[in-house]
Amino acid sequence: MSKVVTFGEIMMRLATPQRLRFLQANNLEMTFGGGEANVAVSLAQFGIEAAFVTRLPNNDLAQTCVNQLRGYGVETKHILRGGERIGIYFLETGASQRGSNVIYDRANSAISTIDPASLNWNEILKGATWFHFTGITPALSDAAARAAGEAAKAAKALGLTVSCDLNFRKKLWSPAKAQEVMSGLMANVDYCIANEEDAEKVFGIKAAGAEVSEGKLDHHRYIEVAEKLVDRFKFKGVAITLRESFSASHNGWSGMFYTSADKKAAFSRRYDLEIVDRVGGGDSFAAGLIYGLLQKQSPQDALEFAVAASCLKHSISGDFNLCSLSEVKTLLAGDGSGRVQR
Repeated sequence: MSKVVTFGEIMMRLATPQRLRFLQANNLEMTFGGGEANVAVSLAQFGIEAAFVTRLPNNDLAQTCVNQLRGYGVETKHILRGGERIGIYFLETGASQRGSNVIYDRANSAISTIDPASLNWNEILKGATWFHFTGITPALSDAAARAAGEAAKAAKALGLTVSCDLNFRKKLWSPAKAQEVMSGLMANVDYCIANEEDAEKVFGIKAAGAEVSEGKLDHHRYIEVAEKLVDRFKFKGVAITLRESFSASHNGWSGMFYTSADKKAAFSRRYDLEIVDRVGGGDSFAAGLIYGLLQKQSPQDALEFAVAASCLKHSISGDFNLCSLSEVKTLLAGDGSGRVQR
């Protein structure tokens, strides 16, 4: 049976209810989320054995987070305990032409002060077939970057497939710092996942003629981006989510998957989204792609599964994609009506 291990930060999420602004809200809704944890939860819903590794303080808030992960079927036995605090992010969900707003309160979080030597990756990765991390983790601190790098190196040495979602966050680091650090991590990565802006911000590679803020995407320009990434880092494949942002509530959603073996790009079906919550959309795409590849699906089929899974995530509140395998398959079969299931 396939097993996927992910490593990164999970945060407490405090969100305004009912799309209220921070200035209006009298209470905040608490859940948890973070790139690599989101991937693990999503894979667990698809029946894949998934383990999440992080460092959390030894307090009741952190234990609540661990309990929630366990409740969704994620293995947590290698989560380290220590440090002073769990990171927090505050979310004001946008609507129509008003974009969402995220405020981070994650400085000196437990994982940012991690000692890389405290993680025995040979033990943690025993029995695993896939390792996944994102560009968010190395952005947290030099120590977290070293830990992610050592994890990817150990995974590669043990014969695991390694994937990385670039996930550039301008509130965490500069493009120059991101390029410096991430370039050094790519040697152990097999599959690179990005959105329409990540490749430009992290590696200076841009799709000519693409204007995401205007809702315009020339899909075939992204083949050029993927080819450049493969040429530079020797990836087995590059997957890119293609989001057309007409407003905060209305997006077009599709994807591309370029594989180096056949030097071809697959483009998915496009979905028209009315968004409930877009946070975690890219993570659910990554999880869907990992699932498809673990199932030995063709590049086209793995991509279609990833895009369908992430399409459904946009209808679910919270970071975690809690849709089932059968729901994704129903959408893939062409039933996107949203009719009541009786």
